[in-house]
Amino acid sequence: METNVESDRRPALRLSASLLLVGQILYVIVTLFHAGGDANNHPVIFEGYAASGAWAVVHVAQFACTAILLAGLLTLFFGLNLQGETARWTGRFGAVLTVVSFALCGVVLAVDGVALKQAVLAWVKAPEAEKAARFATAEAIRWLEWGTRSYAAFALGLAFVLLAVTVARTAKIPRPIAYLMALSGLAYWVQGWTAGSDGFSQAHVIGIEVAEVLNVVWAAWLLAFASKKGELNAAS
Repeated sequence: METNVESDRRPALRLSASLLLVGQILYVIVTLFHAGGDANNHPVIFEGYAASGAWAVVHVAQFACTAILLAGLLTLFFGLNLQGETARWTGRFGAVLTVVSFALCGVVLAVDGVALKQAVLAWVKAPEAEKAARFATAEAIRWLEWGTRSYAAFALGLAFVLLAVTVARTAKIPRPIAYLMALSGLAYWVQGWTAGSDGFSQAHVIGIEVAEVLNVVWAAWLLAFASKKGELNAAS
């Protein structure tokens, strides 16, 4: 059974792709202003975090960029308009997980952008007798960040995979777009696993970079496709 997705769905697909591109590209740019260094070398990196004057602004901006990115992912579900029960429920679960992922990302950024910042400031300013206890507190918050970021990445990866399955059922949308979306989801799972097991290691950084590149590629492809004239057919 096939259901026609009429041309009035194209604006939704274009909006989705545009939001995804803008959100992802801006996120990369904003993150360039994040205090850098070996994130798993806590004594050194915590000093950098404490000294960062742009810390709060960067994390608020990351939250805004994440909202734009995930709004694009959510819009994609509505732009496909699949009629089959299996495709519809797959898309719905993907949409729900997108919202859940946004909430979890908010928790991650609150832990990182607010709690950790205050903890490292307290450690830096503490008298020598209190430094060990203050450092232990900051490190505990860092470990909490590992955990929240891990499960936020798992949830977001599953959202990408489920929506990739939904896109794959749209007959005239190029299948490679769905495959790249699914690979993005796998890259988020790598982030989730590495954050939960090794913290912010080099493997975790690679997972982030791979997901970012894949997101830009498939979103740009979707935007180019949705800008063409013609009718889409959705297989259900």
